[in-house]
Amino acid sequence: MDYDILVVMIHSRKEGVLPPPRELPQVILKSKETYHFWLTLYRDFPKVERFGIGNKVEQAFLDVLEYTFCLTYLPPEHKVPMLNKAITKLDIVKFFAQLAWESKLIPTDKYSDLIAGLEEVGRQLGGWKKGLQKKTSAN
Repeated sequence: MDYDILVVMIHSRKEGVLPPPRELPQVILKSKETYHFWLTLYRDFPKVERFGIGNKVEQAFLDVLEYTFCLTYLPPEHKVPMLNKAITKLDIVKFFAQLAWESKLIPTDKYSDLIAGLEEVGRQLGGWKKGLQKKTSAN
């Protein structure tokens, strides 16, 4: 995570500007659900691929979860850049998941389920970004 974003989060919290979220946004819940599904696939990878392409997907997915979680604590003016990072990382997850499927590491039916979850997360992140951009352009 970027140090500057972390500083903004900490200062916002200390100054009492942002209350803690009462419940997690739907995009985080869907991201977590899709991540848990990914874990079931990842555990079945052969050892060499698990530490190669599997680890690449794993790390990018964890970044998506981290960025998305941090978004709930950021002030609105810092959310769009973090959303862009989350969306980019999600695209990386999709790319390497596709590569794993093409390499026959993920069965087609399970790959379809994984991609459906990732696409839903992408739609939710994109909608969040679009909503924020409308709010900031209206002000």
